[in-house]
Parts: sequence; C-alpha cells; structure tokens
Amino acid sequence: MSAPVLPRPRRPAGARPAAPPFWRSLLPALALLALVTRLPSFRLPLWNPDEGYLAVQARILADGGVLYDTVVDRKPPLLPWLYETAFALFGDQSLLPLQLCAAAAQLLTAALLASIARRRWGDAAGRTAGVLHLFVSIGLNPEDAQAATFEVFILPFTVAAVWCADRGRWCGAGVAVAAAFLTKQTGGAVLAPVLFLLWRHGPLRGPLFRTAFGFCLPVLYAALLTGPHRFLFWTVTGSGSYASFTGSELHVLFRGLANTLILSFACAGLIPPVLRVLHVARTGAADLWLWLLGAAGAVVLGFHFFGHYYLQLVPPIVLLATAALHVLPWRWRSRAFLTSALTCTVFLAWGLLAPRPELAHVRKVAQEVKTRTEPRDRVLVWGMHPEAYWLADRTPASRYLTAGLLTNYSGGRNGPQVGEKYAMAGAWPVFRAEMAARPPALIVDDSRGKPFAPERVPTLRRLLAGGYEELTTVDGAVLYVRSPSAAPEPPR
Repeated sequence: MSAPVLPRPRRPAGARPAAPPFWRSLLPALALLALVTRLPSFRLPLWNPDEGYLAVQARILADGGVLYDTVVDRKPPLLPWLYETAFALFGDQSLLPLQLCAAAAQLLTAALLASIARRRWGDAAGRTAGVLHLFVSIGLNPEDAQAATFEVFILPFTVAAVWCADRGRWCGAGVAVAAAFLTKQTGGAVLAPVLFLLWRHGPLRGPLFRTAFGFCLPVLYAALLTGPHRFLFWTVTGSGSYASFTGSELHVLFRGLANTLILSFACAGLIPPVLRVLHVARTGAADLWLWLLGAAGAVVLGFHFFGHYYLQLVPPIVLLATAALHVLPWRWRSRAFLTSALTCTVFLAWGLLAPRPELAHVRKVAQEVKTRTEPRDRVLVWGMHPEAYWLADRTPASRYLTAGLLTNYSGGRNGPQVGEKYAMAGAWPVFRAEMAARPPALIVDDSRGKPFAPERVPTLRRLLAGGYEELTTVDGAVLYVRSPSAAPEPPR
C-alpha cells in the first residue's frame, strides 16, 4: 500500500519566493559579463607584441628549446609554460585558447573579489565587487586590457593571495604570491597586504613560516626546472638598465599621465564614493589601502608606465569602492553601477572599432617573409614585433626575439641609453656566435628610424655589409637576403 501523498504547503499570499543561492545566481552573470567585456580580444589574432613574444617562445619550447637558454626573456616562466601547454593541446596557429583563458582569469578574479567582499560586508557587497571589477577591467587602451598577457594572469593569483590571507590560510597565501611572482615579478607586490593580514591575525611565528614555505617551494621548483643561475639572472639581476628612464623622462612621464587619466575615467563611478567615505566613515580597510599602495609601486617600478601595468590597481580599487558603497546610501551604489557600465561601454566600443595600424604593418611584413623564404629557413627580424615570426611561421635566427634585449630599447625610449653597450650582459657575444654558426636566410630591418637602426648598431651593420644585399621594402621595413657571394652556411 503506497504512502499517502501529503499536500504541498502553500506559500502565504504576498510572500516572495526564496532567493537562489548566492553563487548559483552570481556566477552565470559574471561569466556572461566576462565574455561580453572581452569580446574585442577575439576580434584580432593578437593585440600586442607581448602576445607575439609568448607565442614564439611557446613554439620554440615545443620544438625542444630551453627557456633562458635557446629562447630568453626578462619574465618568469609561468606564462610561457601556459602558452606552450595551450599550443600542445589546441595547436599553435591561433591564440583563441589563450584569449579564452584570459577571460576565465578575469572571471576568477571577479569571483574571488566577490567572495572577499561578501565575507566582509554581505551578499550585496559581493555582487557589487564582482560586477564592478568586470566593468573596470577593460578600462585601458585595448592593446593593454584585451591582450592575453602577464598582468591579466597576475590578477587571479594576487586576489587569491588576499583571499587566503583573509581566511588565515597562510600556506595557500604563500603559494598564490609565488604564482603571481612567477607570472610577472611585480605580482610579488601583493605580499604587502598578505603580511599585514598575517600581523593583524595574531601570533606570527607559525603563520609566517607557512607563508614563507608556500612561497619558496614553487619559486625554488621553477628555478630548478629552468636552472637557478639563469632563472636568477633573467628574472631579477639582469634588468638593471631596463629599470631606468634616463634620457626619456618627458616621454615616459607623459605616458604615465595618459594611462593614469584613462584608468581614472574607467573608475569614474568608483572614485567618488571612496573619497566621500574618507570624510564620513571608517571601513576597516587598511589592508586594501596597503594593497593599492603596493600595486601602485609595481606600476612605478621600472619607470615605463605601460598601460597594462595599471591592471594591478583594479582589484584593490574595486574593494575600496565596495567598502565605501556599503556604508553609503543606496543611490550611491546605483550611480556607481550606471557610471561604470557607461564607461565600460566606451572601452568596449574602442576595442571593437579602433584600427590597429601596427598589426596591419606586421601582417604585411610577415606575409612578405613567408613568401620570400622556405619553411625551414631561419629569419632575423630586427625590431620590436616578435609576432612577425609567429605570423610568418618561421624560426627565429637568434634567441633574442627583439632588438630590445640587445640595445635596451623599449617603449619608445629615445635617450642616450640605447645601443650595444646597454644590452643585457653577455648578449652580443652570444648573438655574434649565433649569426656565425647559422646565418639567417633573411634579415628584416624593421627599425624604421628608431634609435636601434642598423646605422647605430655596429655589429648589425657589419653583418649586413658582409653577407647580405637589399631585396625589397615593405611598409617601411627593409628586407635583406643572403648574398650569393657570402660564405656558405656551416654544416648543421
């Protein structure tokens, strides 16, 4: 005999249905918003030379290359390894998997910020933090905000470090700081709020040991995988001349001012409530201010002020604004959402509509290189666009993928500290040995009048004069082919 069916209790008249669980309602909305705000990233094959550099690195590593040996950069290894893994899984002809990873990184960042805000100020604050982050996360020049490069992948690790520290999970906090550092050195700045939270939580000895252990273990492992001496040189000690703006002060300071104003416009809905709260209430946000100060130091470090550096400022700004909106009347929150949505729309339109003349230039050069060479030929592109190798599907003739590592040129530096003597220590002897052992079939001079032009670089000038003749010019780039009278290439 079946059990009697009990009648379903009726909801009292006028009662609202129970609200869905916090994450079940928020995560789909954040995922959709993350994809919408990063729509411009799918518009182009790549957005800036950093993506090109990483793509070329990944190809070389997949072909048996060794990081910090047969291909080099001033960056830690985590992102080159991510690119290599993505290429191994999905092929190396498209950056779409990496662009999707970048969208996922922003989604994870927003979710972690929502979790921190919810723990501190409640459900409404959690939703506010998650949504505001995604609105503001594209508030820079699209080539800085939409590219799948270092700062985008730093963000989830830095926020995870604060998330762990806020909950007293010190080993996890140390691992997250290490992951941020291994993505880019400036990611280590998040250690400041982590240590502050550690100090505020009470006894230091045990938590400090666990934090240090969590940090040191991944860093030492990465150093062992890449070679301790090479790891130390390419990530820490070898960048002294890069961290200077001598001779380019006005150019660099103007860039810094421009990017500060751009991000300030993106944060137009967030800054007023923060300033208002400074006068009317305390929010207990000392760790957030310290986080913002550390991120600002990371922006200043190196004196280059590239736009993508500013992305590290977004999470602490969002949490400070969320803290302020928590104590202000509801109309402030509505105004912040509306203003942030409008500024986000401006940046979204910028990314979807703005022309990218430098990418058009590199595509023309890459197509000419592909036409003039065979698939197994090695090519030297003397310029600041390593993506030419990736677009042309040709192997670089040198481990130095740009002229920057050999001349200290970067970001329009036009002062006296550009030239052979300002290169990374030991770079030119290695470059000369590479050119002697396996001369490139084609050399592309893509300097276009910049301070690293061949007439200002004696070694390159001699290389061209001794074995190459001008072939053609493509959009200002000069192509040189190996002369028939040049000495034959040594046997491989």
